[in-house]
Amino acid sequence: MDTLAGKRLVIFGCGYVGAAVAQRAVAAGARVIALTRNAEKAAALRAAGIETVVAELADHRWHAAIAGAPDGVLNCVSSGGGGAEAYRRSYVDGLRSIIEWARARGPAETLIYTSSTSVYAQGEGVIVDESMPTVPSSDRAAVLIEAERLVREGGAAARRWWILRLAGIYGPGRFHLLEQVRGGEVAGVGTHHLNLIYRDDIVAAVLAAFTAPASQGNEALNLADDGRALKSEIVGWLATELGAPPPRFTGAPTGGRRAVTPDRVIANARAKAVLGWRPAWPTFREGYASLLSP
Repeated sequence: MDTLAGKRLVIFGCGYVGAAVAQRAVAAGARVIALTRNAEKAAALRAAGIETVVAELADHRWHAAIAGAPDGVLNCVSSGGGGAEAYRRSYVDGLRSIIEWARARGPAETLIYTSSTSVYAQGEGVIVDESMPTVPSSDRAAVLIEAERLVREGGAAARRWWILRLAGIYGPGRFHLLEQVRGGEVAGVGTHHLNLIYRDDIVAAVLAAFTAPASQGNEALNLADDGRALKSEIVGWLATELGAPPPRFTGAPTGGRRAVTPDRVIANARAKAVLGWRPAWPTFREGYASLLSP
C-alpha cells in the first residue's frame, strides 16, 4: 500500500467529510488544496494549513487556480439545499466541471466520488451489495446515479476511480437523531433497518482508496458499519443512555426526503475485502457512546 506523504490532493466540497479528510491527509504529509463555496469554511481551512480556493464547483473560473495532474481528487460536495436544480448543479454539473478541468490540465491518478446508498431502491429487509442494480426511485437518486455514470465515463480525467456509496452519516457535531430522541419524536419507521457510517470511518476508507495498489479501482463500494440494527433498537438504546422516555416514530420521512428510506441492510463486505478497511466504530453503540461521553 502506498502512503500519502508528499502527495498532492485536491478536495472539492470541504464540508463535514471533506474537511476531516483534508486534516488527516495533511497530518499524513500530503499537500492538500481545497475548494469550497463558503468563505467562512475557507478561513478555517487555511488556518489548518490547507490551501483553499473559494468558488462554485459547477463554474469554470476556478480551473486556472488549481494545477492539474494531482495524485488524488476527492469530490464530496453536498447540495447545500435549494431543491432539485441545486442538487443537479452540485452533483452533476460539479462533476462535469471537474472532468473538464482534469482533461484540460492533466488527469488525476485517483478520483474518488462520494455517492450515497440512496441510489438503491431495494427494500423489504434485503441485504444490498454492490451487485444490486441502482434504480432512480426519486429525483435525487436519479441525479446521484447520473453523477456516478459521469465518473465511470470520465475517461482521461483520471487513471482510476472509486465511487464510495455512503450510508447515513453521523459523528462529531451531528446530533440530529439524538435531538429527535430527546424531543420525543423520531422520523421514519422503527421496524426498518437504519444503516449508519461514522464520519471518521468514511475518512479512513477514502484514505485507503487513495493509497490502494494501482491495480485496484474502477468500482463502486458500499460504506456502512457492521450494525444491521433496526431503528427501534438504536432509538431505544439512545433513550436509555439519555435517560429519556422511549420516543414515538412519526412514520414520516426525515426532513428533505419525499419518502421513508426503504428497509434494507447495506453490506460492507466488498469495501473490507478490497481496501482492507474496517470500521473503527462498527455499530451505533460505539459511535454514539463516543458522542455521549463527556
